[in-house]
Formats: sequence, structure tokens, C-alpha cells
Amino acid sequence: MKLRLARRSASGAVVVAVEGELDLFTAPFLRDEVRDAIKQDGPTLVLDLAALSFMDSSGLSVLIEAYRLAASEGGGVCLASPQAPVARILRTTGLDRRIKVYPDVDTAILRHPE
Repeated sequence: MKLRLARRSASGAVVVAVEGELDLFTAPFLRDEVRDAIKQDGPTLVLDLAALSFMDSSGLSVLIEAYRLAASEGGGVCLASPQAPVARILRTTGLDRRIKVYPDVDTAILRHPE
């Protein structure tokens, strides 16, 4: 499989680790996972991108949808540890100005939501 997801609760937030490639074919899996995580574990979501090697516009759409859904439920989304190619996409599109990006999951949990 091109995408692996793992969810855990941590200090009032739910962390979803995203591993592999996030594209047109795998984005629906993350979309479903985000919806379930917010519904079942609460609207404070940290997406751990340390093992995400690739993301296209479909992945960006899922991040924006996650941000909107969490905000509508009174929470928020932040991103942790994006690799250089993913960080570059976030910067280029300006998404890193809307969704906070942290260097690691622990920092994201401590500071999110700000």
C-alpha cells in the first residue's frame, strides 16, 4: 500500500501519523481517517508528516478539509515534521500560513491549539 495511517491519543490531541504517498488515490483514506478521528477522539488534531514522502494537490485538499472540519467542531489542525518536499509544497501554496507547522509531534501537542 502506498499510504499507511496510525492514530493515537496524546495529551488532549489526536495524532494521526501519515506514512508514504498522499495523492489522488490515497487521499480518500486520509480524509476518512481525519473525519473518524475528529468524530471519535475530538477536534484537536496533529498530523504527523515525518514519514510522508510525497503529497500532491489531492493531499493539500484533504489538509484544508481537515482544518475546516476541526475548526467547525471548535478545535484545530496542525502539522508536525514535514519532510523537505512536503514542506516546500506547504510553503509554496501558503498553506503553512494557515495551518501551523511544528518541527515535531511533541512540540505540536504542547503548543496546539495556540
